[in-house]
Amino acid sequence: MMKHIHFIAAPHDKAQSALIELTQTYGQCDIDKADVIVPLGGDGTLLETLSKDITQNVPVFGMNKGSVGFLMNPYRPEDLIERINKAQSYEIHPLRMRATTADGQTVEGVAFNEVAVFRATHHAAKISIYVDEHQRMAELIADGVMVASPAGSTAYNFSAHGPILPLGANLLALTPISPFRPRRWRGALLPQHHEIRFKVNDPENRPVNATADSIEVKNVVEVAIWQSKRIQRHLLFDPEQNLEERIISEQFII
Repeated sequence: MMKHIHFIAAPHDKAQSALIELTQTYGQCDIDKADVIVPLGGDGTLLETLSKDITQNVPVFGMNKGSVGFLMNPYRPEDLIERINKAQSYEIHPLRMRATTADGQTVEGVAFNEVAVFRATHHAAKISIYVDEHQRMAELIADGVMVASPAGSTAYNFSAHGPILPLGANLLALTPISPFRPRRWRGALLPQHHEIRFKVNDPENRPVNATADSIEVKNVVEVAIWQSKRIQRHLLFDPEQNLEERIISEQFII
């Protein structure tokens, strides 16, 4: 039975008020002794929590005190321990990013939603796309392009008209952002074991930045993306609000 809870809250008033209410009711366990971590806020707060090493073996039950909260459970302060113990667990694996900048630096990051590259000026980006070192597209001219995980496929990826991926699909979504050429290309679905690499063409005149969730790297010339099976996190959801059902339902919202 999980009963030792560590609460984390976004800095805005709604989340901070919820933090006070919940810690007065359930106490605040030290994070290194907690059975479960409960972030209070939106999806950004949850993603920031998942990026912490301590959550490697500690499940996370998020409650929505933000604006979107697709990955969060509804906020209800009553019967929280009972909800947590009845929750369904989902194991997710993040994307890894290795970005090389124009001055030769290498920056690595982890993303539970998506890794995206996008133009840094008014000029459209020109990007070559490789899958396992095989060039699949010589040049995409667009605002950018991203790789999204199944858990993140309903976020930025979906806004860019990418597909929603069920958690068990073992796929990654490769989705262009406002493509100009080829104009009709809508992206691709790739098995999760593939490595995707973006090479920036003409980076001096058409600079490109990269993001891995909250990490941003400026002036990149190459970005490699793959899924890490060595990193895993466990998300908890109310049975009636489980993530699989949300992903399916989202595809029928007009």
